[in-house]
Amino acid sequence: MAAEPVLAVDDLRVTIATRRGPARVVNGVSWAVAPGETLAVVGESGSGKSVSVLSLLGLVPRPPATVTGRATFQGQDLVALPEEALRKVRGPGIAMVFQDPMTSLNPVLTVGRQLTEGMEVHLGLDRRAATERAAELLDLVGIPSPRERLASYPHHLSGGMRQRVMIAVALSCEPAVLIADEATTALDVTIQAQIVELIAELQRELGMAVVWITHDLGVVAGIADRVAVMYAGRIVEEGAVDDLYADPRHPYTRGLLASLPVLGDRARGGEGRHPADLAVIPGLPPDPVHLPPGCPFHPRCPVRADERCATEEPPLRPVPGARGPAPHRVATFYDLPPEDRR
Repeated sequence: MAAEPVLAVDDLRVTIATRRGPARVVNGVSWAVAPGETLAVVGESGSGKSVSVLSLLGLVPRPPATVTGRATFQGQDLVALPEEALRKVRGPGIAMVFQDPMTSLNPVLTVGRQLTEGMEVHLGLDRRAATERAAELLDLVGIPSPRERLASYPHHLSGGMRQRVMIAVALSCEPAVLIADEATTALDVTIQAQIVELIAELQRELGMAVVWITHDLGVVAGIADRVAVMYAGRIVEEGAVDDLYADPRHPYTRGLLASLPVLGDRARGGEGRHPADLAVIPGLPPDPVHLPPGCPFHPRCPVRADERCATEEPPLRPVPGARGPAPHRVATFYDLPPEDRR
């Protein structure tokens, strides 16, 4: 990246104590995002993508979780910050839009109160000024009659409007980084498109960094600058979005992309892909309590899982010959130069 990262995560690891033993849900994740940039973190459910960002903000209880590594934001290591200091980061520094606004918004507080509370605490605004700003934010995110909606409760609103309120709450303290955790999953496709465009427009206006957490590679293609693909708590491939879609190198990334439907009429020579033609990655993600040795994807790998894959964990290393706008890296033995395959 040309710009200095606003948030840089280095060797993040999260282990959660369970009755069956320690579950290693995040295993050495590193990434960075710059102002105005969009990083997408993708993977199946259980890949560790949500836990990795929740742990940065102290939203994974410790114990039972143990969090190690570094997450540098404005000269501070978020992993090492005490709870009181993290509260000052949440909102004005890093804000989060959660997957389900109905469970994230407080059902017994009005929309207006949920918007003004953070501004009073973090920005020092009085109630009148915060209310005025709250109405401006609702208008900014496209909610009609914003002043009247300040008196509404979450259950008075549709799913799309609740998600817009969540975005307004996240933006209320003018964060440097916005994390959208499956922010469009519960919405129909029309509302999904509106929310994606809304966040992109607000990002252009405010210059904030955006981290999209999603399993939907179709959404990622139109919004991200870079993509990090996670599997079993690790990043297995990362790179500029165009590079990764045009030339995926990890078998898991290839499997995810092959499972996407393609628009087009096959009967007329188009490149459409019928649901029956979609690829399926065999098996299930590994149990984080009993991760397999070697490459965590090798039990499901359709390419050429061999003895080395079953015993040695491939490091994340540059793709040979890649010349994209951002480093293209992959954690596999298949794309190594011949001299490194011995």
